Amino acid sequence: MNLIIDVGNTLVKLAVFQENVLFEKFTTKYDGFLNTVKEVLNKYPIISKGIISSVGKLNSKDVQIVESEIDLFILNSDTNQPYENLYKTPKTLGVDRIALVSASVEKFPNADVLIIDAGTCITYDFINDKNEYFGGSISPGVRLRYHSLHNLTANLPLLESKLPESLIGNTTDSSIHSGVVIGVLKEIDGVINEYKEKYSDLTVILTGGDANFLSKQLKNGIFANSNFLLEGLNFILEYNTQ
Repeated sequence: MNLIIDVGNTLVKLAVFQENVLFEKFTTKYDGFLNTVKEVLNKYPIISKGIISSVGKLNSKDVQIVESEIDLFILNSDTNQPYENLYKTPKTLGVDRIALVSASVEKFPNADVLIIDAGTCITYDFINDKNEYFGGSISPGVRLRYHSLHNLTANLPLLESKLPESLIGNTTDSSIHSGVVIGVLKEIDGVINEYKEKYSDLTVILTGGDANFLSKQLKNGIFANSNFLLEGLNFILEYNTQ
């Protein structure tokens, strides 16, 4: 069994895989990380190896403790990747994006794929049918936009994410919801349309924490998979340890 650890900007997600099958997922804050790992290993004592992908700031001592329990593979820019990486600054490519592109190679081989990860940031990553990864783009995510409006202005409130009832907001709150959510939806649909003009047989994957929140509102056909990054990490682990 494999233990998959995805350290994000605010939360840590853990998953247990048997080969390609996802058994169970766990989510914790940074301060609960070690207790959650202990809980997982007690529940699944046959876990022998794992992988950690970190875009956050997990305590290095915590990582060392996990390394003392299982054979832990740490994902970084030097990791052997199952595609040709044509990104001009590969050392700066986020490990989360490496995992997402790897998942697309496993799930949709020999296809033009656009992976959209709607989390703290919205990342767009493109890999073509020749297994060549070019890069993509990064923009602020839904929550980041709400927080920016609140933190960088004097009077705008911090709201929870909510689908707007109308394009035209008739209160400050409804205007913010319209601006943030409809703005994100228009951005995503617009980016997809731009890619489809160049790659007519495009496969589009939507993942990340806001995937379910956004997926039914998009006009373009997509595959929504909130576990796509975890699946990519599991694939990288198997690819590098066989």
